[in-house]
Amino acid sequence: MADGHGADGPGTHGHGTHGHGTHGHGASLADRVEGELRRGIGSGEWRPGELLPSEGELAVRFDVSRTVVREAISRLRAAGLVETRRGRGSSVLARPAAQDFTHSLGTVRTPGDRLHLLELRRGIEVEAAALAAARRTPEALAAVDAALRRTAAVRGGASDAVEADFAFHRAIAAATANRFYLDLLDTLGAGAITRPYAGPEPDPGHLDQVLGEHRRIRDAIASGDAMGAAAAMRTHLDASMARLRGYVR
Repeated sequence: MADGHGADGPGTHGHGTHGHGTHGHGASLADRVEGELRRGIGSGEWRPGELLPSEGELAVRFDVSRTVVREAISRLRAAGLVETRRGRGSSVLARPAAQDFTHSLGTVRTPGDRLHLLELRRGIEVEAAALAAARRTPEALAAVDAALRRTAAVRGGASDAVEADFAFHRAIAAATANRFYLDLLDTLGAGAITRPYAGPEPDPGHLDQVLGEHRRIRDAIASGDAMGAAAAMRTHLDASMARLRGYVR
């Protein structure tokens, strides 16, 4: 889960990686090469219909083995971005969609990445809270309350707390009655919930802070106070950013 600690840094190539395939460090190398190729295709360095450089040329360019290059290209092929023909090489079929967000989420590695993800969530969820307050229904409020009770009842590991936290935010997205908020939050997934735990068990003090923030959001939504709900959500996500910054110092 996205807990703000122990995250692996972006793949680094270094030397001595040739011949390791896509296991261990090779997996992160394939991630890196795939990302570079996506950026090159997206920026127009290689346009639809044009051939990518050969496996050997790409291996030299990115200082990796051909096995790593083949893995990266196979991922692009599975995504419908390139096609490979025997004896001809790989050609570009299409540019990556601007909304290819799932791949971007897969590159979240550092505490800085997680802070940026919280900034994105703030831009989305502050308005979602306001809409939830304006459009609340008894059923939607009941779902928010159920998620709040789930957070209050957390007694297990950190992953249970993360799942409960996400359920609360997801219930608010559902309460907007705008399916795109819910779709976007589901795309982000529970991994977008950033909790700076130092170990596998949730910190009771941290849980109490989050629960209090969640209750203030819920109360504003229940009372139909759109501005208050937006302010409470902003305060909650700002506090989440502050907690994460405090952990990584």
